[in-house]
Amino acid sequence: MENYDSARFSPPAPLATVTLRNSENGLEERDIPMLLNTGSDVTLVPQIYAKKLDLTVSRQFELTSFDNKKSLSRTVNLHLIFEGKTFRGEYFLVEQNYGIIGRNILNFLNLQFDGKNQLWRIL
Repeated sequence: MENYDSARFSPPAPLATVTLRNSENGLEERDIPMLLNTGSDVTLVPQIYAKKLDLTVSRQFELTSFDNKKSLSRTVNLHLIFEGKTFRGEYFLVEQNYGIIGRNILNFLNLQFDGKNQLWRIL
């Protein structure tokens, strides 16, 4: 089981690390922190890695947050590798130092969250 992160989040939250790969040139960035967020429809990747991986930024969308705030986000195509599984697709960019794994990925996994002990795992 993995620990929740109490350094970035209060209260502590489930945080995973992933590998991001540019499917065109093979460049990879490892150990990217990603919040496991069952309330998010989509997965968001820290924008800094789009530059490091030389990803082509494409379409722009308007996103609405849980508090109904609107923002614009561009997308990139990449491979997101999480717990030995590769998810290929188009992901939104976010301007923060961690990303968010949303239900577009989480719904393919069998997860267990143990909030009391601040642990999570994939079954």
